[in-house]
Amino acid sequence: MYESIIDALRRGAADEALGAARTAVAEQPQDAAAHRLLANALRLAGDRDAAIAAIDHAIQLAPEDADLHLERAGLLLHERKLDEAQAALAESIGLDPNQFPAYIVQAQLALGRGDLDEADRLTRTAARIAPEHPQIAALEGTLALRRGDADRALAILGSASKRWPEEPTLRHSLGFAYLAKGHFAFAEQAFRGVLEANPGSMPLRALIADLLRRQGRPGEAADEIAPLLANPEATPALRRLIGELELEAGRNDAARDHLKQALQAQPGDRRTILALSEAWRRLGADDDARSTLDALLAEHPQHVDLWRARLLFEEFAGDAARAVIARWLQAMPDSAQALEAQITVHDVAGETEQADALATRITQLEPGHARAEMRILDRLLERDPDAAVSHVEALLARAPDESVRRNLRQLLGRTFDAAGQPAAAVATWAELHAEVVSQRLPLAEPSIAREWPEITIGERPAQPAVLLWGAPGSLIERITGTLHLAGAPLYGDRFGPTPPNDLFQRYLTINALSGGTADPAGLIGEWKAALPARGIQPGQVFDWLLWWDNALLLALREHLPEALLVVALRDPRDMLLDWIAFGSPAPFALESPEVAARWLARVLEQVAELHEKDLMPHHLVRLDGIENDPAAIAQLIANALQTSVANAPPGRLGPDRMAAGRWRDFAEPLGDAFALLTPVAVRLGYPQD
Repeated sequence: MYESIIDALRRGAADEALGAARTAVAEQPQDAAAHRLLANALRLAGDRDAAIAAIDHAIQLAPEDADLHLERAGLLLHERKLDEAQAALAESIGLDPNQFPAYIVQAQLALGRGDLDEADRLTRTAARIAPEHPQIAALEGTLALRRGDADRALAILGSASKRWPEEPTLRHSLGFAYLAKGHFAFAEQAFRGVLEANPGSMPLRALIADLLRRQGRPGEAADEIAPLLANPEATPALRRLIGELELEAGRNDAARDHLKQALQAQPGDRRTILALSEAWRRLGADDDARSTLDALLAEHPQHVDLWRARLLFEEFAGDAARAVIARWLQAMPDSAQALEAQITVHDVAGETEQADALATRITQLEPGHARAEMRILDRLLERDPDAAVSHVEALLARAPDESVRRNLRQLLGRTFDAAGQPAAAVATWAELHAEVVSQRLPLAEPSIAREWPEITIGERPAQPAVLLWGAPGSLIERITGTLHLAGAPLYGDRFGPTPPNDLFQRYLTINALSGGTADPAGLIGEWKAALPARGIQPGQVFDWLLWWDNALLLALREHLPEALLVVALRDPRDMLLDWIAFGSPAPFALESPEVAARWLARVLEQVAELHEKDLMPHHLVRLDGIENDPAAIAQLIANALQTSVANAPPGRLGPDRMAAGRWRDFAEPLGDAFALLTPVAVRLGYPQD
């Protein structure tokens, strides 16, 4: 969307970049990215004060965006001491006093547009003029940080800060280095040092508030930035952030009040809607939710998320929900989302024909709509699987873009399966996986087997720390989905955009623990210390893990003996088939069925060892035969956790998956891969054939 601005910045065309950026800001005044590019254009044009004002405005719109704060640090490099630096250079080495700052400015511009190689070249050139200047250290540290080497950045900036302790640019960059390493308290200290010199800085105060939140102090974080609301330039995004912090601190009344004001200013902001809906839920304020949302919908009926939130405060598919959907369809008769909501109501009422008719209408409005096409396809699969194959191939021929084509190719694999063509199905799915291997998480190398020393594991407490994990294809998501819908304090942030940086997330933990270079007690302490910042309360830990390796036992057996590991399990060959056909919650790379099977076998061998030797308190939750039975899944979980678990409503766990034993239908195309899994399958109690 902003390619022309970026191109002009890259070419150094200041007037062109400035004009395009100002147009972008006028068209998208609430887009932080537009203001960020305007800042770069103003800087290129030499207007540093206006550039800083523009980046400050971007931060007001997105106060939690660390990259914006980092870019602001770069702009600040040129606010201080340039004249003194020029004079000193001119006097000591007789060079052009304008040359050094020019290189610094150009290097920062290169950093701003993400051209790290150019920034590095310019920094090295500037360093030949003044190698001991603090701005060189700031640039070198920032470059290391942008390249993902936080340790080197910390070494450079820490050393430089000792030499120039009063240099705010270095403190600023050092704060980001600490932030990248997860040392939030040190980062807070560094940024507070900068704030002392600039107490009125809204971006700095917002950044410190975010650090307080990450340390599990959301109430203090809200108090830190609440005074900023007195500023007439305070944005709805800032008020939303305060509302989210109040919500995280359990101050639900204050959260609701802030979030309502933010929503009034930006009625289409999904993040605000979600947070406010949670505040209403906690307060039991259904009437307030209905009246507030109805008033907003009267003025802004085009915002889909408002309608979705409104439905949350009515009985699922009840008469009141039907009335809301009727209003939604009246306001937006061609809305696919409204039609989908109406389909859900028809399904609950058993009105299949009416639901099917609406699905057809959705495909007319939005060709390639995944859920609607799936419904139509389901009907074809029931009547004529070969016709279903032809139908999907026809959709593929006229698919508008690659993302739609990928969805349709996934469907094509399913239709091949239903039509009795397993080889074609596997080939289609495997090709889809192979195309995105470089965009997926690598498969962590499992640790080797070891002799385990004896250790006494005490009696499990009434509320143990529950760790949940399942390999790809295990349907662990059906267990976690059931827990979530039942109201358990499940936390799945490891699968989101901001996962925690702890021993259960870092692949390096495996080698560090196996090689004896890690501090097991320290790793567990780090994990525990981060729980409040993740929103997890002590005594209510349900942590859904991204991966598992028995090397973790070197820390868990001694330093978290009260933990309970819940492992989802199925016949390993069914797991591989499900992974190939449907993917997995953790987007692991699937280079080929054979490579995936070899890795899966090694991972499941560790599960077998853990179970056979009872290496820690655990439950193997076998989903074979109940994959598509919410009531049976809920009962199985209840038995494992020795508690009551409500059934998931029909359809809330997703579409049906392949039944247990379906791997046998794919024995020919996947024979080599299944052969790799058969030994561990037998070891886990499954039949050889």
